[in-house]
Amino acid sequence: MKLTHLFFLTLIFSTGALFGQQKKAVSAADQKMNAFITKLMLRMTVDEKIGQLNLLTGGEATTGSVVSNDVESKIKKGQVGGMFSFTTPQKIRKAQEIAVNQSRLKIPIIFGQDVIHGYKTTFPIPLALSSTWDLSLIEKTARIAAVEATADGLNWTFSPMVDISRDPRWGRISEGSGEDTYLGSQIAKAMVKGYQGDDLSKYNTMMACVKHFALYGAAEAGRDYNTTDMSLHRMYNEYLPPYKAAIDAGAGSVMTSFNDINGVPATANKWLMTDVLRKQWGFKGFVVTDYTAVNELIDHGLGDLQTVSALSLNAGVEMDMVGEGFLTTLKKSLQEGKVKQAQIDQACRLVLEAKYKLGLFEDPFRYCDEERAKTEILKPSHLQFAREAATQSFVLLKNENQTLPLKKSGSVALIGPLANTGANMPGTWSVNSDLANTASLLDGMKATLGSDVKILHSLGANLLADAEYQTRATMFGRDIPRDNRPEAEIIKEAIDLAKKADVIVAALGEASEMTGEASSRTDLNIPDTQKRLLKELLKTGKPVVLVLFTGRPLTLTWEQENVPAILNVWFGGTEAAKAITDVLFGDVNPSGKLTATFPQNVGQIPLYYSHKNTGRPLPEGKWFSKFRSNYLDVTNEPLYPFGYGLSYTTFEYSDIKLSKSSFKAGESITASVTVKNTGMREGKEVVQLYTQDLVGSITRPLKELKGFQKISLNPGESKIVTFKITEEDLKFYNATLKYLAEPGEFKVFIGGNSRDTKEAGFSLAR
Repeated sequence: MKLTHLFFLTLIFSTGALFGQQKKAVSAADQKMNAFITKLMLRMTVDEKIGQLNLLTGGEATTGSVVSNDVESKIKKGQVGGMFSFTTPQKIRKAQEIAVNQSRLKIPIIFGQDVIHGYKTTFPIPLALSSTWDLSLIEKTARIAAVEATADGLNWTFSPMVDISRDPRWGRISEGSGEDTYLGSQIAKAMVKGYQGDDLSKYNTMMACVKHFALYGAAEAGRDYNTTDMSLHRMYNEYLPPYKAAIDAGAGSVMTSFNDINGVPATANKWLMTDVLRKQWGFKGFVVTDYTAVNELIDHGLGDLQTVSALSLNAGVEMDMVGEGFLTTLKKSLQEGKVKQAQIDQACRLVLEAKYKLGLFEDPFRYCDEERAKTEILKPSHLQFAREAATQSFVLLKNENQTLPLKKSGSVALIGPLANTGANMPGTWSVNSDLANTASLLDGMKATLGSDVKILHSLGANLLADAEYQTRATMFGRDIPRDNRPEAEIIKEAIDLAKKADVIVAALGEASEMTGEASSRTDLNIPDTQKRLLKELLKTGKPVVLVLFTGRPLTLTWEQENVPAILNVWFGGTEAAKAITDVLFGDVNPSGKLTATFPQNVGQIPLYYSHKNTGRPLPEGKWFSKFRSNYLDVTNEPLYPFGYGLSYTTFEYSDIKLSKSSFKAGESITASVTVKNTGMREGKEVVQLYTQDLVGSITRPLKELKGFQKISLNPGESKIVTFKITEEDLKFYNATLKYLAEPGEFKVFIGGNSRDTKEAGFSLAR
């Protein structure tokens, strides 16, 4: 970014107008905290202040002492502000005792962990959770995660990840809430509230860390850690709002992203960390880097470790994760005038404030209750809720001739590399899960169905034909043993077994570590070896149900054309196996809806519903038109649109009724539809409201999600669903980054997904 551009932006942002920053009076509690920390800091040396900015990993594999001798020595010297990656009240108490008994100033340590989608009780991966469209459910998963994690000694989680992503090649799309700004913002707020509750000092709440700031989900080519180049209008209208929503919800910390942003890596990006986060949004917590992100600025080409450490502190970063560049270079930079004492002091103060708010100065051991660890982790009620959450996250993509639900009688051939692997059920970033004791789908079906259904099982195919690729795709204990016989022999064995069954359930797709960090893919098809198996299964003439395991949108064009039923189960967590059985056999009616568009092929990416028009749009109903915006070889349409998901019942929408045709600032308008369950089963439907600004001062999306409600209807039951639309819902950032709603004509759409909607029009008057 040019200096003149940065100056212009800083001038605008200093007004605090963007995102509605407001100054607040200092409360009595804050005054008390400030006085305590000021008094403490007057006693601290420069080395001790810098020590508070140092975040180290203890490592669960450490033997003997709770931490390695080197880390223990640093704790005694006051050179460790926080630690992560080891747990249990016993281990954490020992480390905390070193800090509060053997360091000079007895400053407690903050203890963090990647508690991403549950702790020991693991919930569906975040992309799956977002597919529930149930904010109270999502908040409760974070609440349970906080209860369990704090019972095991932790008080800080590196979650929620709120990165918008529209490129399913990027592995970490599995860790976020999909492609939509509005939905992502609502989920961000729910997650922060679930983790932090209403009082961070309570023994069962933990500090949230919003990540990755910022724009990490827009990495070029969907390749992890890659560069991001984006206009300010797109940033402010589409990618930044979920971070801001989490900050507004009170998140105590923020993590930097690995990518550069318009040429400046996030960890050294002062415009991002200071102008946006602090000045515009009024963030009062502390900023921590991602793992060794300061050191990685060297490879970004910004200088040596001393230089990049100073750049990061000057940009507005308070804590250095693992790299120890702050610890080893900041004092020298201070002496050389490359950083100021005030910057070190401010960073130290913010870290100390977090510890104060967590109640650690009052009681450093408040999270080290061994009795809680015995009674509040993996509680039956937690496991039951995990099972319910998983059932709500599954998305029924196809159900030809009511193939599903299956009958609880006869025989089922359960075939595929994902059929008998419990370790893959929790999904990526389930670092605290007990993989060895997680049920496989085969185990879950047998346990749930008992003797009612005869289950026949065969591997059918290796996960991947390439053994080395499979090794990369099944890391961290997620191994799926390979069958080294010829592929034809493996398939024949499965087909012979399938012929003995009434129905075939094909458990296919990705292993859990085929998504997540550093798991980007260019080929989003079901792996060839599995597809060859699927084709042979279909030739048996038996009904085939594809149970799809995935952490991202896949390209399923062939499967959609040929397989009778497709149930996308993502990775459902600790209780995934039982939950899948619940849905397959009709105990639960699926109600999940996609939060990321499924393309027809990789060449369509990025593909998302809220795209803009062009000056040469393809005429409605046309497949191809020369000199229009389209492809020669495939339509512009997705395979499955955003918001899509079927049910074992059907729903009918009436036309939209508007309370009036026009309204002005300070007023509102209501839009309502009647939704009827026209099938034979009770079911849940996510009713979605979208708007379109028909004429704007800058180009506007064809549709934008502005509201949703998840309702339950009995067979034949109808319900009127009403949405309130205000001027606030119509606001956006214009060419000068002013946040406003422009008077004019609008469309409103309501339906069960972003494509199949009813439509009406209204105007916003001057």
